[in-house]
Parts: sequence; structure tokens; C-alpha cells
Amino acid sequence: MSKLPLAGRTIVVTRPRQKASRLRVELEGLGACVIELPTIEIVPPDSYEPLDAALRDLQQYQWLIVTSANTARVLGERLALLRVDPSSASGVQVVAVGSATAAAVREAGFRVDLVPPNYVAESVVEALREKVAGSRVLLARAAVARDVIPDEFRRVGATVDVVDAYRTVIPDESARLVREIFVDSPLPDAVTFTSSSTVTNFFRLLGEAGICSAPQGVWALSVGPITSATLRELGWEPAAEADPHDVAGLVQAAVRALIPLPSV
Repeated sequence: MSKLPLAGRTIVVTRPRQKASRLRVELEGLGACVIELPTIEIVPPDSYEPLDAALRDLQQYQWLIVTSANTARVLGERLALLRVDPSSASGVQVVAVGSATAAAVREAGFRVDLVPPNYVAESVVEALREKVAGSRVLLARAAVARDVIPDEFRRVGATVDVVDAYRTVIPDESARLVREIFVDSPLPDAVTFTSSSTVTNFFRLLGEAGICSAPQGVWALSVGPITSATLRELGWEPAAEADPHDVAGLVQAAVRALIPLPSV
């Protein structure tokens, strides 16, 4: 009998396909059977012009906030295309939301001055509220993201420019995949969610498959409090929440939720 903690468990991963590999590898390394159901796909924004204009004149900002590894990757690509050296922004304080984002920001050529303790917008606000007053801030992020950061910083007198680095859409193939997983096959044990977008798009896909509520007997595993709140709004109580709010924390949440308690 396998001693791997997730042996015999089937877990659905809803991350974008290009980002699912690490989570999949770690879960499979613990014995899980992993099914990929990408509920979001990363695509370019409607226009790169606002982002490009900001990158051409980075010196006007005192702070650059990068919200995800996807955003950092796009920044690196646009800087290379524009032939702008990241070192030209040596006076800009760079904030990366999460350890994976910090690694991607460094790969894009920036140093990282601050990584807030938690991978949520509220943690960024708490860490910077007093520091950004009266300064100019560039916030690079996904389109249609929460406005917690710009709203709170503007309240303390900061000038905040928000630029879209990418958009997320529902992949075309996922409508077929969700039916295969939740209608035509034995149900999985759990589904992992790494953002509110993965949750909302998952429920849209369920609706397209004629499923009106969260799958009965399947556990939701959440990366953090904002994702958990979205799950609850849609009627699905998370079985476990990652702590820390990253891939490693989500893997440990899966272990906590899916390993049966010892008999007494």
C-alpha cells in the first residue's frame, strides 16, 4: 500500500495551463491523480499603450506595485520590446505581491524592495498606506481586478496610475472538460482554486454543463481569504485554506483536507 499522503485521491487544478505545472507536479509527487481544468486563460489587454507609456517614463513614479507573476512576465516582455533598461528606474521602490511574483520581478530585471506578508491586496495596503502618501504609484495588474489598492492609496493622497498587463478569459475547451469531469466520470475528491477568477469562471462552466450548484461530496481547496470569500458567496464552503497563500500552502491544505483522520 502506498505511503504517499494523497495516494488514491483525484484533485482538479483550475489554474491557467501555463501556470498549473508546479501545482500539478507537487500534488502528483504526493500521490494524487491530477486533472487540469483551466478556468482562466491569460491573453493580452485590449491595448498595451497605457502600460508602454508608463514603462517609458518609469522615473516619474516613486512606487511600482506588481500583483502577480503574470504581470511581472509581461513587464519584462514589454521592457525588452521598448528597449527600456529596468535599471533606469533605480529610484522606484518595487513591491511584489507574493514570493512567486518577487522571483518573476527579479527575472524581469528589477530589484524587489518589499514583499507584503500576505498575498492579498489588503496586506499591500497595510504595508504601504503611510509610506505612499503624497507619492506617485504605478500599479500593474490584470484587467478588471479589485480596486482595494488604488482606492485606499488615493485616500491618503497618493496619485495612482493603474495599467492592465493582461486579461483573463475562459478557455474554449473547458466547457467540454467540465462535463467530462463532473458529469461523465466519477467525481474527483477536491478542486483547487488560486484566485477569485478561477472560482467565478468554474461556476460559469458548471452552469454551461447544466450543474446548478457546487458538486456534492467534492471539497474546495482555496489559496487564500479572498478566494475563500468568493467560494462562500457562491455557496461552497472551503474544506481548507492555504497558509501561506501560495502554491506550497495550497498543497499542504490539500494534505490537511484529504488525509483521513486516524481512527480512535
